[in-house]
Amino acid sequence: MIHSRYYEELEKYEALVAKKNERSGFYNGIYDRYRDPVLTREHAPLHWRYDLDGERNPYFMERLGVNAVMNSGAIELDGKICLVARVEGNDRKSFFAVAESSSGVDGFRFWDYPVALPDTCPEETNVYDMRLTKHEDGYIYGVFCSESKDKEDPDLSAAVAQAGIVRTKDLKEWERLDNLKTLQSPQQRNVALHPEFVDGKYAFYTRPMDGFLETGSGGGIGFGLCDDIAHAVIGEEKIISPRVYHTLTESKNGAGAVPIKGKKCWIHIAHGVRSTAAGLRYVLYAFGTDLKDPSKVVAKPSGVFLAPLGDERVGDVSNVVFTNGAVARENGEVYIYYASCDTRVHVASTTVDKLEDYLFQTPEDALRSADCVRQRMELIQRNREALCGL
Repeated sequence: MIHSRYYEELEKYEALVAKKNERSGFYNGIYDRYRDPVLTREHAPLHWRYDLDGERNPYFMERLGVNAVMNSGAIELDGKICLVARVEGNDRKSFFAVAESSSGVDGFRFWDYPVALPDTCPEETNVYDMRLTKHEDGYIYGVFCSESKDKEDPDLSAAVAQAGIVRTKDLKEWERLDNLKTLQSPQQRNVALHPEFVDGKYAFYTRPMDGFLETGSGGGIGFGLCDDIAHAVIGEEKIISPRVYHTLTESKNGAGAVPIKGKKCWIHIAHGVRSTAAGLRYVLYAFGTDLKDPSKVVAKPSGVFLAPLGDERVGDVSNVVFTNGAVARENGEVYIYYASCDTRVHVASTTVDKLEDYLFQTPEDALRSADCVRQRMELIQRNREALCGL
């Protein structure tokens, strides 16, 4: 017999999913932010969390709670926007689940069951942060972090991160391929697969790391090619977006959403990390690479593209935004899905034209205070002259 409390909670759940999302009052001309998150722990279906049987669960307690929903890969499939979200249980283990929406800004509803990845890695403890690539070979690829205990280090927090790879046609049946091997880097996280072949090969954006948390000799976002996606091995990683002192990439940086093909360049929305007195601060930044040679950077505007604001700054890991999913629709609209504080998922909307204007018309980082103030003085002077001409 279904517990009577189920129907009360179901009414709340349906009201949450049905709630319309509106643009917030935020303005910078680059993108629009939305008032409400698109996915939260409350979006997890009740039958994932509760035993609905009144006899087995007389107090209607959560049996398998959900702590957070975050870091979502994104794709358009059959006219719907699908997010493959990282769902973190109360046990700290993450798993993937597909949430679908017609609008892309609200109405996201999880499919009945989470994703059951083929369990081919016995040492694998946790999986998270899947990036979805609709590749020209006809498959949808998911590249995610596969985490396991570092058996050579007795520290219980010592871990090994590798890039797991799966592929599918429908987000329902998944084939597990070999984890990516990078001969120059012992660990990898934040790896994304390029949507097209490059010189007849599969192209990856990597983040070489010496350790699980420490970049060590890893210099930033790398680019590498491999012949066989089923047994992917990258021999050389070329750093295309380096870490730079006293910038937002000083501590580390990594690929974000899979690159969007624009009219002038490939559009990259990545994350940068710097250390502060309050801990690490994660923000998003953007750059563009050549349409024919995606290892060649052609635009790198200065500074933060998107940072946490207001309630976005509060959560499990404060002062953090992170993206691993964006969707560009045929009409030029772009939806960027970003998580705040490892807790919830938000959306920002823009267009390909706006993003390319931002990339090519925003000045590059002058790298020194004296030079940066000169940039600003020049902007002020031009604007004063324009205003005087009115």
